Amino acid sequence: MLQLLSLLQTHRHWRGPELSQRLEVSDRTLRRDVERLRGVGYLIDATPGVDGGYRLVPGAALPPLVLDDEEAVALAVGLQSALQAGTVLGIEQSSVRALTKIVQVMPPRLRHQVDAIASMTVPAVWGEVGKGVDPAALVVAAQACRDTERLHFSYADRDAVRSERRVEPYRLVLLGRRWYLVAWDLDRSDWRSFRLDRLSEPRSIGAQFEPRALPFEDAATFLRMGIEAVAKQVEVEVIVATSAEDVRSRLGAWGTVERLDDDRCRLQMTTDALEWPTVVLCSLGVPFEIVRPPEMVEFVRVCADRLHRAAARV
Repeated sequence: MLQLLSLLQTHRHWRGPELSQRLEVSDRTLRRDVERLRGVGYLIDATPGVDGGYRLVPGAALPPLVLDDEEAVALAVGLQSALQAGTVLGIEQSSVRALTKIVQVMPPRLRHQVDAIASMTVPAVWGEVGKGVDPAALVVAAQACRDTERLHFSYADRDAVRSERRVEPYRLVLLGRRWYLVAWDLDRSDWRSFRLDRLSEPRSIGAQFEPRALPFEDAATFLRMGIEAVAKQVEVEVIVATSAEDVRSRLGAWGTVERLDDDRCRLQMTTDALEWPTVVLCSLGVPFEIVRPPEMVEFVRVCADRLHRAAARV
């Protein structure tokens, strides 16, 4: 019966003989297992005839689910990550209950995998920690994006000035620890991004719209370009005493790396705060020379003095 449920959860139409052959059971056993699943809350459509078969459809309540090994581990790790991130308010207790139920029934081999990932992962947050998002607002915005329905909400800008907005929602973007809504602003006739923690009382107007083409590669690219244009940018250039391959492998896309020779490279980064490149450079564990900006030299000197005084007290 559980194997049958796993097949039905692929959301395709299964012909009766195909299911019987796949499960190596008789037609009578198949019909009996279908009735058992219906008895615990699953809605299963059955169509008669030569091409008749079975299909799982959404119900009024959430019945038990069947997960394979990879799905169970992914769900447990995802819940742990969500609890650590804390980007959505009010779901902590629900997340803990769900995680407890999943881990409790896991076989030891899967539990070891989840424990290994959790124990070897260190959550890190760069920069300011934003407020969590109201889960109700997140759901309303997501459904409006999916159903292409216009959205109305109150919004506070960075200066806490509130305004009423009418938008055609496009996508939700999770950047760092903040949720954003990318949408076409009907009153400003332009694309805009809105932080969900500054958004209140979102409600669908009920009017559907024809989705517009976003004039960017994707919603995440549009959001990053907007944030970079607004923020005060600082260009950092550093000579690092290690290979370019080593720096690229450890920094990924956070900076531009230019090879100077086998043991030196030039690292360039664009940032709105000096804390981030300072921590990154220290984490490399190799000598470096600051080329620009001059204020970073002073910032690193102050940090070094603070760390020296802290170590002297030990």
